[in-house]
Amino acid sequence: MKKTLHDLTDLAGKRVLIRVDFNVPLEADGAIVNDRRIKAALPTIEHVLNSGASAIVMSHLGRPKGDPIKDAPFTMDRVAARLRELLPNRIVIKVNEVVGPAVSETAERLKPGEILLLENLRFHPGEQAGDAEFAAQIAALGDVYVNDAFGTCHRKDASMLAVPAAMTGKPRVVGFLVGKELQILDQLLAHPPRPLVSILGGGKVSDKIGFIKALLTRADKVLIGGAMTYTFLKAQGLAIGNSRVEADKLDLAKELLALGAGKIELPIDHLIADKPEASATTKVVEGEIPEGWFGMDIGPKTIAKYAEVIKTGGTVVWNGPLGKYEDEPFSVGTKQIAEAMAASNGITIVGGGETADAVEGFGLDGKMKHVSTGGGAFLEYVEGTPFAALSVIDEK
Repeated sequence: MKKTLHDLTDLAGKRVLIRVDFNVPLEADGAIVNDRRIKAALPTIEHVLNSGASAIVMSHLGRPKGDPIKDAPFTMDRVAARLRELLPNRIVIKVNEVVGPAVSETAERLKPGEILLLENLRFHPGEQAGDAEFAAQIAALGDVYVNDAFGTCHRKDASMLAVPAAMTGKPRVVGFLVGKELQILDQLLAHPPRPLVSILGGGKVSDKIGFIKALLTRADKVLIGGAMTYTFLKAQGLAIGNSRVEADKLDLAKELLALGAGKIELPIDHLIADKPEASATTKVVEGEIPEGWFGMDIGPKTIAKYAEVIKTGGTVVWNGPLGKYEDEPFSVGTKQIAEAMAASNGITIVGGGETADAVEGFGLDGKMKHVSTGGGAFLEYVEGTPFAALSVIDEK
């Protein structure tokens, strides 16, 4: 079991280096669309500050390519501004570099209770390269290392792996966010209250092969929705019209259907459209989808059937929207399944990414037991992939 912030009793006067996940969704001009990830890190940051320490906070943001003009929206300036709004009684200092003399000098001047936010880690090539010299410069800034970036735990970026490796001999722990993620997911993998119901949506079967196989060995029921539905249906020889399909994954879909025989449930009706756009003409059909029509959402009979299964679940885990939820006409399935989970008496776990965004958009995130901040990390952890970033965290 990994050490957490709760295991450190003497933080007063120390500089605590916190790797957070502030990779928030942005508008084209850099405006923050959703600050859920910033808010999720606040308990860790506030605990550090309330313990008489200062916090040096670092994160990547977006996918900068090295062009100063095109990369301008990815600076941490707006994140710093949002952090000041969320922590109005704290001093938040933002530097325009990741490493260097100016950063080191600013860190040394930090007073207890103050926050230093480094520039976007990916502005420096050493971050994604896992460069040891770059990592050593960051490591020198802090007395303690805290990993509170679950959404990045499956990566081997310098801030996740080489930095804590360079801090051997100094305390290296997980923050409250990562600690909660690990606790919830370990329970899911080890001893979930049953029945264990899994809901799988999203676009591609191929994106979630390991995840699906892992769940099929554990789950009692697997409810399928989203565009991946049509690959499974076509693999059964059913007509899917013009619906999205992974034609090269039909054999894989057949393999998964055989592996999940008796567990996998596929939609029995569909909301279809004459074009994959919000302005389309729509109708509900059962069974096969006629030529020229696109499957866009699960239908009302499927929603009712899935909701009944969810009601029986001791544990319900959901990853992937069940329709093109970002367009209002195709959002009903995703919304009503979210409502069924919100009404559940079981342990409800929502995987990261689009599913978490959808649940929050419906105002139902607070009614779930756990909404993960990790998309790819959530999938890989359930698959059983070891995280190198956690291997360098101190054991209890």
